[in-house]
Amino acid sequence: MRSMKHHWAIVAGLGTLVALSAPCRAADEAPVQAPMQMVAVSGHYDNAVGTSDAASQGTITADLIANRPALRTGEMLEFVPGMIVTQHSGDGKANQYFLRGFNLDHGTDFATYVDGMPVNMRSNAHGQGYSDLNFVIPELVDRIDYKKGTYFADEGDFASAGAAHFRMADALAKGVASVTLGSYGYQRAVLADSFAALDGTLLYGLELGRNNGPWDVPEHVRKYSGTLRYSAGGKDDGYSVTAMAYHNTWNATDQVPLRAVQEGLIDRYGAIDASDGGQASRYSLAYAMHRRSQDSVFEFDAYVVHSSLDLFSDFTYFLDDPVNGDQFHQSERRTMGGINGSQTWVGKLFGLDMRNKVGVQTRYDDVSPLGLYDTVARVRTGTVREDKVKEGSAAFYAENTSYWTPTLRSIAGLRYDAYRFNVDSSVAGDSGTARDHKLAPKLSLIFGPWERTEYFINYGAGFHSNDARGTTQTRLPDGSPSAPVTPLVGSRGAELGLRSELIPGLQSSLSLWRLDIDSELVFGGDSGDTQPSRPSRRIGVEWSNHYIARPWLLFDLDLATSHSRYTQADPIGNYIPEALQKTASFGVTVKDVGRWYGGVELRYFGPRALIEDDSVRSASTVLAYGRIGYQIDRATRLTLDGFNLFDRQASDIDYDYPSRLPGEPAGGVGDIHFHPVEPRTVRLTLAHNF
Repeated sequence: MRSMKHHWAIVAGLGTLVALSAPCRAADEAPVQAPMQMVAVSGHYDNAVGTSDAASQGTITADLIANRPALRTGEMLEFVPGMIVTQHSGDGKANQYFLRGFNLDHGTDFATYVDGMPVNMRSNAHGQGYSDLNFVIPELVDRIDYKKGTYFADEGDFASAGAAHFRMADALAKGVASVTLGSYGYQRAVLADSFAALDGTLLYGLELGRNNGPWDVPEHVRKYSGTLRYSAGGKDDGYSVTAMAYHNTWNATDQVPLRAVQEGLIDRYGAIDASDGGQASRYSLAYAMHRRSQDSVFEFDAYVVHSSLDLFSDFTYFLDDPVNGDQFHQSERRTMGGINGSQTWVGKLFGLDMRNKVGVQTRYDDVSPLGLYDTVARVRTGTVREDKVKEGSAAFYAENTSYWTPTLRSIAGLRYDAYRFNVDSSVAGDSGTARDHKLAPKLSLIFGPWERTEYFINYGAGFHSNDARGTTQTRLPDGSPSAPVTPLVGSRGAELGLRSELIPGLQSSLSLWRLDIDSELVFGGDSGDTQPSRPSRRIGVEWSNHYIARPWLLFDLDLATSHSRYTQADPIGNYIPEALQKTASFGVTVKDVGRWYGGVELRYFGPRALIEDDSVRSASTVLAYGRIGYQIDRATRLTLDGFNLFDRQASDIDYDYPSRLPGEPAGGVGDIHFHPVEPRTVRLTLAHNF
């Protein structure tokens, strides 16, 4: 204890000296450390002492992705400790994400990237930060690097709660061909391999998917994904060119009113509007290169993405139009491009070891048309609004890591983001141009290791952008005046954490965090207007544990709790609707016991306030997933996955709002609207390596 107090005193004295210090790390490597004894632990996570700058930062290995079953592609993000991934619509739509006291909607405050390409769609037809991962082929993911909080200079828009970077493989150890058949018409086929070509490596992957699901209106999912990647060079000097293609169509059973099920109008898997659904596509081309010398690293990447989205939804049924119903069509066609670059170098100043990094990140979105339309059974009957949006941004950041002693390093940096929004709108008075910028300081202190344990203090500012349409609006769809929203909404976060390997084979992380947001203003794509909310504060604790008991036996335990409230008092209440309070997950993996392998996972998704006064709450959800597999020979294996093993009748998500069914009062009925978890589901996969 005396030693720890001494080091905390040093921290206080160095406060002014470290103001210009920050983490300076290339995107694909661990931070340079002062000499220390490090313990390597292999398993599902690469979170060893000395590999990160915060207790809540880490890497998910391909081993976990391959060995843990997932009902949907987006559930790969559920490997991030504390993250919950659900769905409130058809499986072709982006998932619903929950983390650190947030209902993140489809990604508003959690940034996701695939090989440097942003997945979050700003000024999206359905929701700000819409993050659809259905185009990713899981077999091609090499690792997932995750960060939580606002403490990292290379993270910008949408990263207040955190960020995840999917790193795709340059080559596969073996080719794979697999076929999966499952409940409710589920079918999936994958073919992937890599081979030497033109002094480099050519990798390809193809995925075909079909699914009807348990719904009374079959989903009729038709999914196609493809990846082609050429890479050349090595660790010190190399590059890659990657082309990706994705197309999906589906029917959707959106959330349904609880009263309709209780009164027997529909069953749990029924629909009010059988014509809901959509289509999505995404085509991209990306280039990445790196050049490394003894004391520097240069990285550069560029990308262009063309995507489309059409969603047909009906959440209120006959509340607004008692004759034709309230179905609407959200549509966009988007071309997005960007260039990113960074330079990292190491050196000394006054005898002090330092590592410096400067970087630039640019992005431009051209969304035309971006429309919201009234429809009946997917036939357009009117236009609520139609816009052409051009949104550009540029970010510059600098960071420095200083190694003060073998057990103390400081990380500080500065990030500057500038945005320009241009909107050409069909709504009179809503066309125009807006600009905004944000300056975000970052500061971290890392102590240790002592007794194979590191300690972290992190602080940083961040932001999320609002929909471009909200930045130039002058009125609501009903004609009433409305002021433009703040284009960039600021956030500030802090965290105390520790990471320990005191027990051999166990990686354990504990963090106490806080996050303040100036306003949770979000453009409502469902209604075509901006719905303002108040400033908020979230405080929480996370505890993550990954234990290798034996080379063939692994355990994962993650617990998280948070307290979320509006900080500006209002008589209607200060609870934040849908704010996540408690999550827990427990997993056991058994590897290579003779020819057998398998595992089981339990996931707890805690209750949430559905309205501001907490008078209506969701129920909790507990689900169990399982896997058992048999290695037929060295190249062929058979795997059986089970989902919702105990066949729980629970909700993927719950909302509280008014809707109207035929015969109900004109003002509608307030009710819980829920999307049920799928009943017990099994899937059998035959895979062959070649």
